Amino acid sequence: MKFTVVIPARHGSSRLPGKPLLDIAGKPMIQHVHQRALDSGARQVIIATDDRRIAEVAQQFGAMVCMTSADHPTGTDRLAEVIETMKIDEDSIVVNLQGDEPLMPAALIHQVAEGLQHHPQASVATLCVQIHEAAELFDPHAVKVVMDKDGYALYFSRAAMPWDRDAFSVSTDSLPQRSEHYRHLGLYAYRAGFVRQYVHLARCALEEMESLEQLRVLWHGYRIHVGIARERPGHGVDTASDLERVRQLMQ
Repeated sequence: MKFTVVIPARHGSSRLPGKPLLDIAGKPMIQHVHQRALDSGARQVIIATDDRRIAEVAQQFGAMVCMTSADHPTGTDRLAEVIETMKIDEDSIVVNLQGDEPLMPAALIHQVAEGLQHHPQASVATLCVQIHEAAELFDPHAVKVVMDKDGYALYFSRAAMPWDRDAFSVSTDSLPQRSEHYRHLGLYAYRAGFVRQYVHLARCALEEMESLEQLRVLWHGYRIHVGIARERPGHGVDTASDLERVRQLMQ
């Protein structure tokens, strides 16, 4: 299976400025992410950045770099620019791997690409993991997803869903034994041709209310396949405490 991984990497971050270049076990974080992508079996791996400092470091460790505009409103718009600049074919599978995921298992990067290849009706593929703790289900930072019988997304939300009426009317301190709750992982595979269409689709009210870009896909009638991740993902890096945790894990 042939697929491309694009790693968006921005220098500007309100919580961790210069995040892609922060040191983890003697290497910049972006290099660890790049290695994960290489290990997935991708045909090519491209670091997409609007910052010359990141580009120079990436080129030093041998990465392919695509310079992009600093004005993109979303990561998918940045991905669309890479697809145009690099002249990626319409039918090609492109995985969008965030530049702050140094512990993302290579197997999951391959799995999400495989999920799109095996579901021709889908324009997008992504992954999820089962939720086992009530605190995670009711956490608005953890995005939940509900799928149909074939694994296609019905809806994504920051709210707790599906709502177990009988169980949660008694208590929301724990999950019922029959719980079927899943957390969405922010790892996507796209058909390159769809990305070109997506950036011209109008934003929808659901997307704006939930602040979830993938709802635009569903609202316009396109399909997203959601696979259950074959292993648990590693920790991403959003805050200084996340960075320290990852540093300790990788020592």
